[in-house]
Amino acid sequence: MAPSRPRVVRAVPGALSRGRERVTGVWSHRFPTVAVTGMTGVGKSELVDHLVGRPQPGGTPEAGSAVLERRVRRGGRLKGFRFRVVPGENAATRLGALDEVFHDDPVDGVLHLVAHGHATGRRPAGTTGPAPVTREQQLAAELEDWTVTAHRIAAMAVRRERPTWLVVVVTKADLFAEDLDDVVRSYSPGSGTPFGDRLDELRALAGAAKLSIDVLPACSHLEEHAKGVDPAVTPKQRDAYLEALRARMAQLAGHV
Repeated sequence: MAPSRPRVVRAVPGALSRGRERVTGVWSHRFPTVAVTGMTGVGKSELVDHLVGRPQPGGTPEAGSAVLERRVRRGGRLKGFRFRVVPGENAATRLGALDEVFHDDPVDGVLHLVAHGHATGRRPAGTTGPAPVTREQQLAAELEDWTVTAHRIAAMAVRRERPTWLVVVVTKADLFAEDLDDVVRSYSPGSGTPFGDRLDELRALAGAAKLSIDVLPACSHLEEHAKGVDPAVTPKQRDAYLEALRARMAQLAGHV
């Protein structure tokens, strides 16, 4: 009888490693990670509550998170998204969260929220209640916040092999419904606005092949209106905005 051939034990760790990589790849495709960024008071947590199908009655409390929030949306056919909500507070926790989602554990896509100067004014950490701010102050803060985030996105995009997608979400759309088309256009590449110019710079830094950019309107919590007065955005319209955002995210993630 011929001697049996020795088993190749050294191949097992390599096979296990390849198996883990395949499982990780499948998981990442089915549940890509999405960073949700934007200045404090813009409505990041509330929008994600709606996207994952768990809106809170009366809206999300206006507390502001100081830590990175993690949420998961599970859709049909075992697909969904893993959201990473970056705190808007200008603190060390925010910078650490930005490092995590754009460098340490890079995300697959980004939802960056803007509100046309209508972000809720927030008091310093540890105090409650809205702070009195002007719309001009909020627009300036919004642009400053975006400048910091855009640099992180550009650095991530040039490092990775596969493309990154960005959706600029113009939220609180019910507060400027009559001018919505013009407002969305002002947040778009090539618009000639300060925000649009920053988008053009980002695309030039990252490369058009490395970064896709969409701009979509949205709103989650609808502001109360006087009795007998028609709302600027109805719940049905609000749901249509959210569904359009979900559909575009599914396309960008390769789920459809």
